[in-house]
Amino acid sequence: MSIKIALIGNPNSGKTTLFNALTGMNQYVGNWPGVTVEKKEGKIKSAKDAVLTDLPGIYSLSPYTPEELVARNYLTEEKPDAVINVIDGTNLERNLYLTTQLLELGIPTVVAVNMMDVVRKKGDKIDLEKISEQLGCPMIEVAAIRETGIDSLISQALSLAEAAVSDKKNMFPALVEEAVSHVEKLIPPMERGLRWHAVKLLEGDKSVAAALSIDSAVLEKISAIRSRLEQRLDDSIEGIVTDARYVYITDITKNHYQKSQKPDVTEKIDRIITHRIFALPIFVLVMLGVYAVSIGTVGALVTDFMNETLFGEWIIPGVAGFLEEIEIAPWLVSLVANGILGGVGAVLGFVPQMIILFLLLSILEDCGYMSRVAFIMDRLFRGLGLSGKSFIPMLVASGCGVPGVMASRTIDSERDRRMTVITTCFIPCGAKMPIVGLIAGALFGGSAWIATSAYFLGIGAVVISGVMLKKLKLFSGEPSPFVMELPPYHLPLAKNILKTTWERSWSFVKRAGSVILLASLIIWVLNSLSFECGYISEGETGTSILENLGSLIAWVFAPLGFGKWEAAVATILGLVAKEEVVGVFGTLSSMSEASSAYLIFEGSRLCAYSFMMFNLLCAPCFAAMGAIKKEMNSPKWTAFALGYMTAFAYSVCLITYQLGALFTGNGSVLGTAAALLLLAVFGYFIFRKKDFSIIDFTKQRLFKRQ
Repeated sequence: MSIKIALIGNPNSGKTTLFNALTGMNQYVGNWPGVTVEKKEGKIKSAKDAVLTDLPGIYSLSPYTPEELVARNYLTEEKPDAVINVIDGTNLERNLYLTTQLLELGIPTVVAVNMMDVVRKKGDKIDLEKISEQLGCPMIEVAAIRETGIDSLISQALSLAEAAVSDKKNMFPALVEEAVSHVEKLIPPMERGLRWHAVKLLEGDKSVAAALSIDSAVLEKISAIRSRLEQRLDDSIEGIVTDARYVYITDITKNHYQKSQKPDVTEKIDRIITHRIFALPIFVLVMLGVYAVSIGTVGALVTDFMNETLFGEWIIPGVAGFLEEIEIAPWLVSLVANGILGGVGAVLGFVPQMIILFLLLSILEDCGYMSRVAFIMDRLFRGLGLSGKSFIPMLVASGCGVPGVMASRTIDSERDRRMTVITTCFIPCGAKMPIVGLIAGALFGGSAWIATSAYFLGIGAVVISGVMLKKLKLFSGEPSPFVMELPPYHLPLAKNILKTTWERSWSFVKRAGSVILLASLIIWVLNSLSFECGYISEGETGTSILENLGSLIAWVFAPLGFGKWEAAVATILGLVAKEEVVGVFGTLSSMSEASSAYLIFEGSRLCAYSFMMFNLLCAPCFAAMGAIKKEMNSPKWTAFALGYMTAFAYSVCLITYQLGALFTGNGSVLGTAAALLLLAVFGYFIFRKKDFSIIDFTKQRLFKRQ
């Protein structure tokens, strides 16, 4: 029978890094039964028959969030053999709060003290041996990033699991201990966790009372004990227990934990990075630098070589010439050269840009800057009635929209979670960046400002949508509280950066070799066949099936400036996979996709930018749609999310193009009127008061719970 070990700790304590180090590739991911919080398990590399379960990052075992509920249900119901509690050595006292609750459960526990190298660098002093004696459980120093100390940690955890011993410590003042002891005598005896259950019942936790089937008479006695304690200490029971825990933590650490009074490097940097005035401009400059390198300068040079030289001059002509020499049928030559290599090559040509982009974003994440961005955006979001928690999924979505949507599970408010799911895919993911790179390179000379504007266009769409949706009854309410640990800055670790970059880049390449390949083949077939004369060879005239189909819907996009059938087909195929927008340009023409795009948009930067905007903001790819459907768990809410994104994208692009055309002297009366009307509608929803309206009533009826 395998040994079950639970891994638990505060967010940003290094828990996930330690889990990856302990399990390596022996991981499997699913969902906890009955909830949508991600479940990660893995077999420990250095131990046979030992399974490690990575519990969600939490601050306490009080069920205020889905993560806390999952964690405590697992600990109390699944009964793991041992617990590894990961704590951040730089925030010892706050992290030990959860430790005191874990020890009450009676599960053999070993504390993994992470980031001790940072502790020493700051000049702090911690006597782990003495604190371990006071706490009553072993404490092992580890460095999760460098994978040091983990062998000792696992050895200690396995020893505790086999011994099944856990010391019981009284950590509360005499009056509180007396009350806990009285409650323990009133409830059924249990193998372990008696003290924890008694404390939770004393706090009035209804879910614990229900789980233990405590009858009303006993609950009344516990309530009387609680009332007497509150009266004697003149405080609420929550305040009494919380204060008692922190007093206990202070008592066991005061002589063994000395913090340096010098401001460390992290604090000095944060004074500027998180400054109220300078934070956002610095963020803009950082992202401008990221996109300047990845989409402009270095990225543009490598991508131009890939598209123009490698595929455009060497691979495609070379393969086509070889096939012609061995007298392969012309249609098959066209299929291989234009259909397969042209479509897939158009997407693969942007791989260097993606690698550079993912590499730079990984560096920002690993050094600790992106955590500050979440903190910075929380100030902005909270001022608009949103939660800073909503920005975490958006950070994840910069790599891929699917995990970004799934990351919304961490938001406990159902209203905020739904709104986050609706708006997360506005952030340009890796699959959308080839579109940005194509438009920036073909019509804007590879300008980094175009790529940067695409990122902040997504953030702007999130902010505007959040403000408008919060005015509706469906989404109104106070934003969820946002508590986030800011990790200390550190030099990025090459192993972590390369691993993250590889995973994201390989995912991009795999899609090009599967979904994009299939889509490119379909495009070639439809573009090479006509309803009248069958196969259209080069030099022949005729209207292809694809052109006929594209022309049927092209008029829909005419008010947005890109009413040609090629652009319409690219937009629709982008719903399958956003990379395929670029693949269409590569498949439809023997020219490079950049030259093809320039001709389709007739050199109009305004038309091209409107096209880019729409494809960034409209409904996402099929994979992200599936994630939205899963998270919403409702066909109506899924339809609302996809419909809202598409309508928002259409409205924003119509306003941008029509007003842009007006200012450049090419506007129309009808188009300008429509743009001004939509602008007025946006203004109304942004600035109106939070009151009930017929729109709210209609939507409430539409989404009424069944």
